Amino acid sequence: MLPENTIPAMRHAIEVGADVVELDLWVTKDDVLVLSHDGRLNPAFCEGPEGLPRVVRELTLAEVKQYDCGAKANPDFPEQKAIPGTRVPTLEELFEELADVPHVQYNVELKTSHDHPDWYPAPEVYAQLAVDTIRKHKMEKRVKIQSFDFRMLHAVKAIAPEIRLSALIGSGDESFVETSKRAGDAPTVSPNFRLVTPEKVREAHAAGLKIVAWTPNKLEDWKPLVEADVDAIITDHPGELVRYLKEIGRH
Repeated sequence: MLPENTIPAMRHAIEVGADVVELDLWVTKDDVLVLSHDGRLNPAFCEGPEGLPRVVRELTLAEVKQYDCGAKANPDFPEQKAIPGTRVPTLEELFEELADVPHVQYNVELKTSHDHPDWYPAPEVYAQLAVDTIRKHKMEKRVKIQSFDFRMLHAVKAIAPEIRLSALIGSGDESFVETSKRAGDAPTVSPNFRLVTPEKVREAHAAGLKIVAWTPNKLEDWKPLVEADVDAIITDHPGELVRYLKEIGRH
């Protein structure tokens, strides 16, 4: 495992057999989309000129680039290896750096925070920034935009109906069909893997939806998802998952 949301990590995932890479976006003070799971640069694995954490939205891209977010291995992932000198990439840099792997797909999450609405721009602005970058690099057919904040999905759909959407959910008892409806009829629903049941997947498939479960990292969690017939699995261990799927003839 390599530092999250970095180009080396994306390349590693592709090299071990992943056909889709999943990434998280926030927006800088000067409205540039950058890869980061957290709205603040995380001191657990980032180092820079000033104290951390620093809110991404309060920093310009030039300021974000001063931080090394591969400096240390993330203590939450004991197997992770640090890659010192790894800077936070922009979405545009990611597309450019991976231009030599035209088969790869991108699962792009527009991150927001319920407690900190000042950490991101208005949904219409956020969506336009993402769509403009995707269209600039002609990635419309290779990108799926996902979010827990369904305002983002509605905003993307209004300006770019050609881009696929995925509704992320982490809790709740509603059917995946109902989740899709709330998310503007998103054709994919991406639930926490613990919410998946064969019955809910069958109902979703009958309605023409795809189900992408996140983020199981163990064989004992992958097996029931495969048996439930989910369409894809997001994991922190793509190499191990690919090997398992090949063993059972599902990759």
